[in-house]
Amino acid sequence: MPASTTKSLRVAVLADSDTRWKWGALTANRIAPADSDIRLDGYLLRGRATPTARQLEEVGVRADSLREVTAVEFLREMAREEAAYDVLVLSLVGGGVQAMLHGLSHQWRERAATGSTKRPVVVTGYVGVVYEKLADGLLLRHGADLVLANSRQDADRFTAVYEGVGADASSVTEVALPFLGGDPYEKHDPYTVVFAAQPSVPESRKDRTYLLNRLVQHARLHPDREVLLKLRSKPGEHTTHIEEQPYQRLAERIPGGPPANLRLVYGHMGEVLDRTDLLVTVSSTAALESLHRRIPTVVLTDLGVRESLGNHHFVGSGCLASWDQLDDGHIPSPDERWVARQGVGADGSYETAFDAARERIAALLAGGTLPDLAPYYTPVTAPGYLPGILARHHLAPDGSPLPGAPDAEREPGAVRQIVRRAARGAYRHGVQRVAPVIRRMGEL
Repeated sequence: MPASTTKSLRVAVLADSDTRWKWGALTANRIAPADSDIRLDGYLLRGRATPTARQLEEVGVRADSLREVTAVEFLREMAREEAAYDVLVLSLVGGGVQAMLHGLSHQWRERAATGSTKRPVVVTGYVGVVYEKLADGLLLRHGADLVLANSRQDADRFTAVYEGVGADASSVTEVALPFLGGDPYEKHDPYTVVFAAQPSVPESRKDRTYLLNRLVQHARLHPDREVLLKLRSKPGEHTTHIEEQPYQRLAERIPGGPPANLRLVYGHMGEVLDRTDLLVTVSSTAALESLHRRIPTVVLTDLGVRESLGNHHFVGSGCLASWDQLDDGHIPSPDERWVARQGVGADGSYETAFDAARERIAALLAGGTLPDLAPYYTPVTAPGYLPGILARHHLAPDGSPLPGAPDAEREPGAVRQIVRRAARGAYRHGVQRVAPVIRRMGEL
């Protein structure tokens, strides 16, 4: 009987929110060479958006181990010989990626001085649609071995930015969104309209109240339809972005209460799409998930087509429409060329979408000692910007931990948990209750 050719692959994912954990873990499984037996260890970076147990359960992605860490604790873990990972996925906001690149580089230089030169292949990318801070976010991610682009359009844009500043663009690797999937669209009874809410788009209470009122109006105009408000998090939880005006709070103020055919729902986006006939959003990546399944999809124009809303990304998609048009029965028809350029396969298949990433990782792992990480931002190229980015994660300009940097190993477990929960609760109360009141008072 021939010997097995399966190779063991150790992969670590560092994420700072529920959506980034989902992207990072799913990406890790997609980019691993096909003949690999993966062990996936998850690390959740402690901060305002660290996912709760409920959020992790909703994401539905499993790991062989999963624990919460500080930035310094994670860097020390990566410096240990026992933590000899083959691949490391940094699924963080741009500043977090940059801080980890410098912190890891410092740790691995110190380890190399003792004779150990092995380091993992470092991978990073974006959770979904890239519609703001393109240059800023990209340059903060520069230095990873692979910077994943979720579509051909993104790959072209990423390459242009890197080459435009004189940075090495060879890390840009085209893939697809790792969570595209599900059954093709079929009509449902009752016809179901889903509004996919976003935590920070739009931001103001006025605009969010407007969208909620239009959703209520649509439900009342179409009592034969089921209308769902799909929410990302419950009050008190945070996801990738801060939500100052939760729709749940606004819904409590609907005169006479919401109509019987309108419900607030949570859960896995894929499961909600299983029963969706019309997906409505401002600019959520859920639109691409919906288009992948060929579900009728609308990107709202009610508040304008603006960069600050992100719906400008969908210009040319054929999906732009207003609530007035939807109330009158409009069904959009997406532009297939635009859809294909966003990395949404016309045949619904993504079997080869991650081949380039797999091949590159396999080549790097087989090529011997990897070179030092070389981010574009250094104390020489960005002396007025980089130190502040690193300091937020308690790192010095050379990537070393600052004196007094928080380290979970020094804190009693029970006390740390109590203090951390209290701090998070106070922060979220300030964001969702106190800050809006102060803002309104300032506008008087």
